[in-house]
Amino acid sequence: MASTAESPSPGPLRWTSAASLVVCAAQFGLCWALGRWLGRRHGSSRLDGWALSWLCYDALVHATLEGPFVYLSLKGSVAESNSIIASLWKEYGIADARWLHSDPTIVSLEILTVFLDSLLALILIYAILKQKHYRHFIQITLCVCELYGGWMTFCPEWLIGSPSLNTSQWLYLWVYLAFFNGVWVVIPGLLLVQSWVELKKMHHERSDRKKH
Repeated sequence: MASTAESPSPGPLRWTSAASLVVCAAQFGLCWALGRWLGRRHGSSRLDGWALSWLCYDALVHATLEGPFVYLSLKGSVAESNSIIASLWKEYGIADARWLHSDPTIVSLEILTVFLDSLLALILIYAILKQKHYRHFIQITLCVCELYGGWMTFCPEWLIGSPSLNTSQWLYLWVYLAFFNGVWVVIPGLLLVQSWVELKKMHHERSDRKKH
């Protein structure tokens, strides 16, 4: 992974760094509480309660952070905007410069993420709460979309030597690039495993009923 993108300041812990982390933490805290509340109100399992918290966070991030990014990128670019939301993306853009200049691959993926993944997350929340038969179909579809989005975000960049990625500071490498993107790999992966286990269980239960 190359480190050619330059940081605009000598140290990573600037006020925009702190503000970005606070916004993300606040969103997660809100969604964790909302998901747990929804789960308890509808009698969901503890595991589904955690899934609901994640899905609330997933939908909120896609709508409130990535949605404005798409708008700014289609209108011009993050680098050209002076809005508050643009300042958050400019902070992330220190780690990955493609987000500053409306990279076509990134914008294309984000359009799909904002409109499709957000909708799927909301449908999945409803399906979990109401115990709908299509719950795991939606869950698998959403997880595959998230994993594919992560792969296509970074694979093209890796293939050309990662010229847009800045790994010179621990904050950029381990928090912005590794953690914030890795979460959208680990959790969808775990939800896929959950779907596999539940579908396998349903298959065995159906097979047992047929035998009797």
